[in-house]
Amino acid sequence: MSGFRRFTKKVLYYFLNAVEQRNGASVSGFSRGLQNVRFGGENKLADRCNFSGKIEIGYRTTLGYNNFLSGDITIGKYCQIGGDVAIHTTNHPISHLSTYINRSLFDGELLELKEVKKVNIGHDVWIGHNVIITGNVTVGNGAILAAGSVVTKDVPPYSIVGGVPAKIIRKRFSDAIIDEIEALQWWDLSDGELQKIKPLFFKDYKTASTIYG
Repeated sequence: MSGFRRFTKKVLYYFLNAVEQRNGASVSGFSRGLQNVRFGGENKLADRCNFSGKIEIGYRTTLGYNNFLSGDITIGKYCQIGGDVAIHTTNHPISHLSTYINRSLFDGELLELKEVKKVNIGHDVWIGHNVIITGNVTVGNGAILAAGSVVTKDVPPYSIVGGVPAKIIRKRFSDAIIDEIEALQWWDLSDGELQKIKPLFFKDYKTASTIYG
């Protein structure tokens, strides 16, 4: 490879992978539809994330490579979203003559038949690789959505779900511990306040009866 070609490749790589700062969020230059997102701050977005509709992403939530978010979506704080995740809150009409709502038919007038629902994702949610979430779904705080799952129904807080369609595998903690975490609401604390309770994050609660023991 000639020196000129190597130089050109480096320049293109730099500009194509430039990181844009939006409200304290680090966003890859490859991402699209950023005008549709309200960032909570200190977010990290990998390459090729695409957004359309009305989307809110909470404080310090991170998104992996090639996420596709479309519709009316709210995501809480401190969530981790893996690569190739798709969240769709819109749907084509299924009880009309056609499901086709493209502008190529009747200049797009059928677009008014599109259904727009809502997806609410709580705080501290971990969404694995290649998960699909459909409209009209609420995911509770602390939930885990296993890789490859198709989530079509609400997910209770601190539950692990998986499969197609996703079903509850188990709860992460006892009800008593879940109540304590919900009362603590650590995701709303400042960094200084989080430092004071830092030891709580390093304990294993598999067999515990309280987070404070």
